[in-house]
Amino acid sequence: MIQRSDSGALQYRFNETLDSYFSELGVESVSGIAIAYSGGLDSSALLKLAVEYCRLRTIPLFAIHIHHGLSPNADSWLEHCRSVCLSQDVTFFYEKVTLDGTKKYGIESSARSARYLALGRICNEHQINFCLTAHHQDDQAETLLMQMLRGSGVAGLSGMDRFNTAENLLGVSTLTLMRPLLQEARGNLERFVESHDVLHIHDESNDDARFLRNALRHKVMPLLEEISPGFSLRVARTAIHMKSTRILLEDIAEQDFRVCADNDGLSLQSIRLLSSERVNNLLRLWFTKLRSRVPTTSRLAEICKQLFEARDDARVTVFHDNLAIHRYQGRIYATSRRDAQDQSDKSVIFRWAGQGTIEFPEMGGALYFLKSDLGVDSEWLNNQSLEIHFRRGGERIKLAENRPTRDMKSHYQSLKIPFWVRQKLPFVSIGDHLLFAAGVGMQSSFCSYGNGDKISFEWVAG
Repeated sequence: MIQRSDSGALQYRFNETLDSYFSELGVESVSGIAIAYSGGLDSSALLKLAVEYCRLRTIPLFAIHIHHGLSPNADSWLEHCRSVCLSQDVTFFYEKVTLDGTKKYGIESSARSARYLALGRICNEHQINFCLTAHHQDDQAETLLMQMLRGSGVAGLSGMDRFNTAENLLGVSTLTLMRPLLQEARGNLERFVESHDVLHIHDESNDDARFLRNALRHKVMPLLEEISPGFSLRVARTAIHMKSTRILLEDIAEQDFRVCADNDGLSLQSIRLLSSERVNNLLRLWFTKLRSRVPTTSRLAEICKQLFEARDDARVTVFHDNLAIHRYQGRIYATSRRDAQDQSDKSVIFRWAGQGTIEFPEMGGALYFLKSDLGVDSEWLNNQSLEIHFRRGGERIKLAENRPTRDMKSHYQSLKIPFWVRQKLPFVSIGDHLLFAAGVGMQSSFCSYGNGDKISFEWVAG
């Protein structure tokens, strides 16, 4: 795109770009647009442009300001933004956030996460489906340089999308982020703000070269511009090429996923037919589908080593982010990491008083009491003190009088219950005697046919 300094041309390009985004998304009418408004130069230019765009199309406009509380000037910035929006008849929302995880992720990353989650909350609360950010061409170049310094792959080097939904980032699936200034050089925004006398604040933290992005912006990028004028446009173009490559890789991963998907897991036999590059590509897609952080290259290599190189009869569980990844009978499965935690000490003492169901949220489900031809006597059961608990070791059960008593491992194996599911299946006992094993059945010595109501148990996970 040819860059021009004329501020009217910038408004025209902005309008055309945003219209093209909505057209590409198939959006015929827009009930409202929000902008992320910090009060800085970039977002102030965005506000001015968005006001004119929405005025011409009679679209309600909202500005959202996130107060991080990191600067002594944060309160005055909030009042500045409120005042500007009031003067331009723009509905103003704000939220004060508290940063978590600064020790682990750093201030910059924690502030970014808190900011986007707050944007998602506010837009969701007010049923706003589109939010504009002021990211521009220089931001895109900075992003690619940062990703290169981190050793990122194709996904990282794709940079920021023109528009996208990011549920993991925003906390909602109904909000589309749009970046209509992504092909504009920051100099164009500076001239636009100057020519329109747009008031804006200056965040002193943007001058702190201890932050990587600021160091690149103030030290590295001016030098690169001196060596190779217009470099940011060419670097941003690289992001477009890398995005095309990313889409091709995602298409290949989807094809491999369809071939390897097997009973809610992935077939080891099918995976082993792929090259190591395609295995890594497939697993990255799988982690994304599971809404988990994509592992680093070294971490992914370690996960593959544990899953693929262990002996065939080994019980393998690998933990990553929010997942527990299991290998079982030639397949790979993923469950919640929380579910894989040891729960052997959990138990609840209870009595049955004729209910059809008793909820046990601490055990992760509900116990159903079903009338049955074969079961325990209801009057007898009504007088018992029962305990529901997880496996403690040594439990044995006999399912019928003409069948042998077997340990739980034997029952689980014959029923093909995966090992990570077993630890979530509770037992019901009377004193030291096992009465019921979820997923397996009732202890036959307590059950009978005959007169009176008979009750059998069934466990349903929540």
